[in-house]
Amino acid sequence: MEALVFEHKLLRYAAASVASRVIPGAGGSIGPLRYGDISPPEVPGEGWSTIRPLLTGICGSDLATVEGRSSRYFEPLVSFPFVPGHEVVGLDTNGTRLVLEPVLGPAAREAPLPFEGAAPGDGEDYGYLLSGKIKSGIQIGFCASTGGGWGEMLVAHESQLHKVPEHLSDEAAVMLEPAAGGVHAALKAVGGLKPVSGSGSATNARTDTPPKNPLIVVLGAGTMGLCSIAAVKQLTQVEMLVATAKYPHQEELASDLGADLVVQPGEIHRAVRRITGCQMLGDYLSGGVDITIDAVGSTTSLATAMAITRPRGRIVLLGMPEPSRIDLTGLWHRETELVGAYTYGTETLPDGKSASSFELGFELVATAGLERLVSARYPLKRYKEAITHASEAGPRGAIKVVFEQNQKAARS
Repeated sequence: MEALVFEHKLLRYAAASVASRVIPGAGGSIGPLRYGDISPPEVPGEGWSTIRPLLTGICGSDLATVEGRSSRYFEPLVSFPFVPGHEVVGLDTNGTRLVLEPVLGPAAREAPLPFEGAAPGDGEDYGYLLSGKIKSGIQIGFCASTGGGWGEMLVAHESQLHKVPEHLSDEAAVMLEPAAGGVHAALKAVGGLKPVSGSGSATNARTDTPPKNPLIVVLGAGTMGLCSIAAVKQLTQVEMLVATAKYPHQEELASDLGADLVVQPGEIHRAVRRITGCQMLGDYLSGGVDITIDAVGSTTSLATAMAITRPRGRIVLLGMPEPSRIDLTGLWHRETELVGAYTYGTETLPDGKSASSFELGFELVATAGLERLVSARYPLKRYKEAITHASEAGPRGAIKVVFEQNQKAARS
């Protein structure tokens, strides 16, 4: 089958790391990614299905891998060679259109569920990553046994597959995975936030109670930032939602999806100070917003998040971080919560009910019209162009770049 394969070639990985910092997308040309014909993945056993992708997204974690910027933390959690791609809408052997929940959870690895009805991402002890009939891999798209969306075929466990309603287009369906991630980040942001004492911010006169309508900032207006904005607006009650965006099309989309104010990244300190009425303390604000969702994941964005979040506020790290060095003294002194938001799971809603991130994601994609974030399609053979386009999405007026496969099968 036709596929893009990522191999364990350290010299090429190092070359991609250097080149991509100078030329965005260069990792697709000189890194360990190759295009070719490979054998289709074998079905591991009962409960597994063969899926032919129709559309597969290129996401930030894919780019970090291809361009040599991912953390060494992941080395024991993947197996080589693997076919990347985890934002997938495709067809099973019966022609049923399905969207992929890519996390290889306990069910896929024949391990006990942490609780009845648990989603793949709900694992409480990652020891199950060592079990089952498949090789190491935290997700489809990073596992040698399963294949991935950057190929003509992959295998997925029944716990990972969701039927796509007829009213959703392929473009809407391929946005389900990032939408579910935005849902997870939004609900992580507002759940159990620490109390505020006294006054001095935009949420004056609150005493020792968690803010019911917090002031939230979303850093970044790429795919994950926009999905988070839409999810915060749809699933939570906020006093004000502020976002940062570099480019005009990002600013327009952020506003349309629910941000009350959109500013350039370099203006966010001033904007928060003006909104909350706080002061500057060196590089930090004396107060700040209740919650910051960092949808960028860079050293700069995390430093900004720490500087603009009030003491005893919360930072949700949604963007996959790169290896970096950062001074965490402010985090310690201000008793700021730093919360990771990895993929999705079972969510607790503000009314106390539970639902999976993907269930909520289906509704979010439809109501927010997230299919409009799909900006360009490429066949696998043009992968170098596709990766360059995805790496330069912002300045080129794009959001989500996808690979398009198996369209003849879909039409037959």
